[in-house]
Amino acid sequence: MNSIAASWNHLCDASKQTNKADETVTLEKIEMFEAFGIELEYMLVDQESLEVRPVADEVLARLSSIATAKANRADPSPVAIGDCSDVSLGNITWSNELAAHVIELKVSEPTANLRELSSNFESAIKDLRPILRSSGIRLLPTGMHPWMNPKTQTVLWQHENQAIYQAFDRVFNCETHGWSNVQSVHLNLPFANENEFARLHAAVRLVLPILPALSASSPVVDGALTGSLDSRLLHYAAHCHAVPSLTGNLIPEAVFDEATYRREIFSSIEHDICPHDQAGVFDVEFLNARGAIARFDRGSIEIRVMDVQEYPGADVAICAAVIALLKELVSEKHSSFLTQKSHTTAQLRQSFDRVCVDAENAMIDDAMYLHALGIESSASTAGDVWKTLLSRLRHSDNVVAGLFAPLEIIQQHGTLATRIARALGPAFTREDLQDVYHQLADCVEVWEPFQP
Repeated sequence: MNSIAASWNHLCDASKQTNKADETVTLEKIEMFEAFGIELEYMLVDQESLEVRPVADEVLARLSSIATAKANRADPSPVAIGDCSDVSLGNITWSNELAAHVIELKVSEPTANLRELSSNFESAIKDLRPILRSSGIRLLPTGMHPWMNPKTQTVLWQHENQAIYQAFDRVFNCETHGWSNVQSVHLNLPFANENEFARLHAAVRLVLPILPALSASSPVVDGALTGSLDSRLLHYAAHCHAVPSLTGNLIPEAVFDEATYRREIFSSIEHDICPHDQAGVFDVEFLNARGAIARFDRGSIEIRVMDVQEYPGADVAICAAVIALLKELVSEKHSSFLTQKSHTTAQLRQSFDRVCVDAENAMIDDAMYLHALGIESSASTAGDVWKTLLSRLRHSDNVVAGLFAPLEIIQQHGTLATRIARALGPAFTREDLQDVYHQLADCVEVWEPFQP
């Protein structure tokens, strides 16, 4: 449930209105596509057995000691476990999540340089590696742990903000896959005013249904293939069943201004959570759990439907493609803003559900939706949609072109979920499963794609 709110707000402090006597000074916000925030979540697991290890607090404490020593040019001094939940090492910050076996790395401040960001993530993981090795643990990528039992293995973060995590557990029961076994990528996109929000939100709604066709990486749950290539999203969709207005229909409502958003979305959440929150622990804006959420406090939309890939270079490449496609849509190159706004949540959710199950193999037969993306066919697989889009974006966007190698792997060999399923085959043992996921953990360390 963490975000880059603090760092985003650091850059957006100038966006706050300051009242001085008879004048109101409105300072500049980050404009649309001017900078981006990316967050990646990984599991901490035993380096041999790959069982989850709820030691994010210990890892962050040791990392904090090293970071402080570097800053002070002194020898490391012990930091008490639980004294820090965020550790910044230059351009990248490590932080905790709700589950104590999950750790997050994110940009310390929004960045415009996605090509450099990939290298920054690689350096941050190298910095963490000695701590992991000395503790007998490693990072495990993908959207879900393949055999974790959340009922018996979930340990919530016990330190800063633990009251909020305990409240979530009381209301929703966090000992479920949808809460404690979901690792995602969050892409934060700025908007500076209501017009930018409207255009960005319209474009984001159109992109969400096809994202799992690039990013699905969770075909295995409870030790078995589920039949859905993006199992994480299926569990995520149901994780707020006690108060379903938090997730809504995953695809955000067709709302394009802040007042209506607050009235139709935030007010509904506030009304529904009230009986469960007599102590007033929850902040309504942080409860919004749709596949993309508006954060008016910091002027951004956060996309949440992408599974983590086998190494950050692939995640950054996917984010670059998403950003480039959003730029096209906002520019109205292939469809007007009015047309983009006209697509209903129900229509988009239908395509989204298909893609969650079959990823790149899902058939999309909504001709109006395809035309809005600049696809002339009346029906196409999601994989073929992305082939057309990526070919177009590779030639029109230098960032996508420079980061294209991981996208080419996805085009040629399928989503990471497809490659995992192919490596396992239709029948496999626990040893087979462990071997494949050791290979995936290796990908994080050696910075290479998974190619079975």
